[in-house]
Amino acid sequence: MQRILALSIGFIFILSCGKKALDKNVKSHKLPYYGEPAITSHEENGKLIPDTIYPTIPEFSFTNQDGKEVTNKTYDGCIYVSDFFFTTCPTICPKMKAELLRVYEAFKNESRVKILSHTIDPEYDTVEVLHEYASRLQVSSDRWNFVTGDKDSIYDIAEYYLCSAEEAPNEPGGFIHSGALVLVDTQKHIRGLYDGTRPEEVDQLIKDIPILLSEQK
Repeated sequence: MQRILALSIGFIFILSCGKKALDKNVKSHKLPYYGEPAITSHEENGKLIPDTIYPTIPEFSFTNQDGKEVTNKTYDGCIYVSDFFFTTCPTICPKMKAELLRVYEAFKNESRVKILSHTIDPEYDTVEVLHEYASRLQVSSDRWNFVTGDKDSIYDIAEYYLCSAEEAPNEPGGFIHSGALVLVDTQKHIRGLYDGTRPEEVDQLIKDIPILLSEQK
């Protein structure tokens, strides 16, 4: 529980700081990068030139609502919005999915924009359960993947998305997780963090996606 609290506090801090950077950079049509960068250097004309290397989402392999494998290569050439949820969530997930539906509808004709939702309850959220869930939302897997897989792998990759996910028997639904929507560019860098329960944050996400698309051309 201490670990999840620390992650949650860290997310709030990152979101707060990142939002200031976001507001500043939107004016220059450049979204910020998130995560702790590595500083390296290269030699040019006898001088060492510093390079800032931002972290990327590592390789992954999960199974979607159609029983098909979804990997990082599924999103090559695309930007995508990622989140973590579970189908029986009694608290923030329904609100997050309603907000994500707005994103889906706003870019339903833009093939370079996709959504990736990871269940944090893979024991219950089987392929069949995710298929029914996606069907109720009336969304297509070519644009919005709901994925399940090894629990440890899902929880581990959540940290790369600067999110938290953990079992919590005393919490409603038995799990606790971040309410973040994470915007990822074509190079698998995180370029935006938004509170998926707040419409005004999702409004900003919808405004930022075209900015990132124009950058990725």
